[in-house]
Amino acid sequence: MDCSLVVLGAGPGGYDAALEAAALGMDTVLVEREHLGGTCLNWGCIPTKLFLGASAPVSSLASHAKLKLIEYEPEAVRVSLPAMQNRKRKMLAGTHKAMALRLRKAGVTLLTGTGRFTAPGTVEVTDAEGNNTTTVHYNDAVVATGAGSASFPSIAPDGEAVLDPQQLLELESPPNSLVIVGGGAIGIEMGEVFARLGASITLIEAMDRLLPYEDPEIGEGLAKLLKRDKWTLRIGERVESLKTVDGRAVLTMESGETMEADKALVAVGRKPNSAGMGLEDVGCELDPRGFVKTDENLSAAEHVYAVGDVNGLSLLAHAATHQAHYVVRRLAGREQQPYRGGAIPACVYGSHEMMRAGLTEALALDAGGEKVEVSRFQLAANPYAQAQSAGYGFVKAIWLDDILVGVSALGHGVSHLVTLAEVLVREKISAERLGGYVFAHPTLDEALAEALRAPREHIR
Repeated sequence: MDCSLVVLGAGPGGYDAALEAAALGMDTVLVEREHLGGTCLNWGCIPTKLFLGASAPVSSLASHAKLKLIEYEPEAVRVSLPAMQNRKRKMLAGTHKAMALRLRKAGVTLLTGTGRFTAPGTVEVTDAEGNNTTTVHYNDAVVATGAGSASFPSIAPDGEAVLDPQQLLELESPPNSLVIVGGGAIGIEMGEVFARLGASITLIEAMDRLLPYEDPEIGEGLAKLLKRDKWTLRIGERVESLKTVDGRAVLTMESGETMEADKALVAVGRKPNSAGMGLEDVGCELDPRGFVKTDENLSAAEHVYAVGDVNGLSLLAHAATHQAHYVVRRLAGREQQPYRGGAIPACVYGSHEMMRAGLTEALALDAGGEKVEVSRFQLAANPYAQAQSAGYGFVKAIWLDDILVGVSALGHGVSHLVTLAEVLVREKISAERLGGYVFAHPTLDEALAEALRAPREHIR
């Protein structure tokens, strides 16, 4: 089989790359080992948001009940995990069919199997049984194979009581107790889901705060909110070992303390799906963690590009898509400039959401410039947040030499601010230009406007 472009991996980056390439007239082959949509659709972004959405009324009722606006008995409200699983399966099946149909209509050839480079210009695709192999000769290749759950030998998931995120999302009945190792986005969102399902949550994070790569105010504020929700947080502590004993998860801390839970989730990061692909045979170089090294054009070797999680630049679905479109436009001669992804916006979802667009305060300080300032607005003064009985959290704006370079926020529903914040940051908005924008009332967007107009604190 000969083609202009072969794409390995049909997650957000690979799928979009194949569709755009076909639309631009390239003869395109898309290779996927298992399911269209990758981790995002099948085991990550989409299932977790479905579970969070289905269980959201539990948190909403509790918030209104605290203000005595409604009468609410937690025991009277039960979220059905089996029903959520059934809805998830139906939704994924329908989405897989729709994606396959779109590829077919676009003229993309879909090969199901594992792709491996055997020589420059050649990929062999072997089916799951290992019986059939298709040889694909390409002009250019895009590696978009994503990443999987990381772990360490002493805390490796075993599929019994110690689970990775994918295994946890397959449970048909919720545990009474759940220990989560890792205080990043995955650990926070999974904890939210299973707390609403009735589990007691213990979360352990080795670094000095939750969401350690975000603004410190975000992690510290989130910790206060989760403690209020009766989570047990062990921040700045390390796990020595984690294993299944007599059907339960038994965890030993570095201090020697032990604890047990019905289930444990290992959410300590991600590792690239790059092993065994023959990447080195076509001139690609991997870093010590296995991420594919790329240059300023996202090229990993001659006629080979890497996009999305596998290159380690940003492990977010929308980053993969953004990179994929850049690479295809470059191959089509429509893009000449080096890739400029910038600071990719990020969100964490749930009762207590987080969003960031642009730089954090620390990154702004590292960026140079003569003056760094921050301005803030508390959601307690926002009418829409008050209406949701969720007047906690804040919006924080970062200014570098009087130009908006970042926005971070914590609180109920703040993920809805991320696109507007991203646009304002990318447009390099100054305070003087804000007068040309109208923010509707009453909305959560006004909290962003208030943060941008608030008095500034001089940092440098």
